[in-house]
Amino acid sequence: MSYNTKKISKDTLFDGRLVCHQHLHGYRFSVDSLLAAWFCRPAPGSMVLDIGCGSGVISLVLAICNKTITVTGVEIQDDLADLAMANIQANALEKRLNIIKDDIRSFYKFIEPESFNHVVCNPPYGKPGTGRINVNDEAAIARHELHGNLADMLKAAYFAVKNRCPVVLVYPARRFGYLTECLIKQKLVLRRLMPVYSYPEAKEAKLVLIEAVKNGAEGCEIHSPLFIYRQKGGCYTREMEIIYRYHLEGSL
Repeated sequence: MSYNTKKISKDTLFDGRLVCHQHLHGYRFSVDSLLAAWFCRPAPGSMVLDIGCGSGVISLVLAICNKTITVTGVEIQDDLADLAMANIQANALEKRLNIIKDDIRSFYKFIEPESFNHVVCNPPYGKPGTGRINVNDEAAIARHELHGNLADMLKAAYFAVKNRCPVVLVYPARRFGYLTECLIKQKLVLRRLMPVYSYPEAKEAKLVLIEAVKNGAEGCEIHSPLFIYRQKGGCYTREMEIIYRYHLEGSL
């Protein structure tokens, strides 16, 4: 089914400053993507790469909140890439955002080595054959390792990012061991780490936000935990309200 025949919702962030069209039935961005964008600290004038950009929400947030950067998104699924390009137009960001339709495992064909100052990624995290696979193919590809896994994403990130520059990811906390193993293999050294919990009484972190540096020096800053909800089944914490509604440049 093509982009033009799928039902679309029009969603907004930051009190309407950002418009994001999404497929009603298919992959829809979640809090993971917003957290990844929030955790990024691109320097003014940076060239940023968003690997597996989906409908482009991370790229859009970064561009809206950092007025001097440029962002390139890479997406394997044609419908999602088309949607990302439509979102760029809807937010009048054509001069600073662009989308590449391709497989990151063929990265070396269309990206020059060390051509970006910053890389961000919300990689698929479900192993094929484990857990519940989304019945919608678009969501399944975005959420599960069907067309590339974490190792593939980090290999592409290492290739694309300049030496001593950062790579930011959001990933399930339960797979943190696998994440660190893949980082070490790609010579991406942890510099910042923030655990994310559903609510303060939760026994285990749900996600981890990490920043790693290509060929970086030893030393990692561990942030205080971020809580999504004030309590189980409750409303968002103040920090999450800021992320959803009032995200400003340099707010972290």
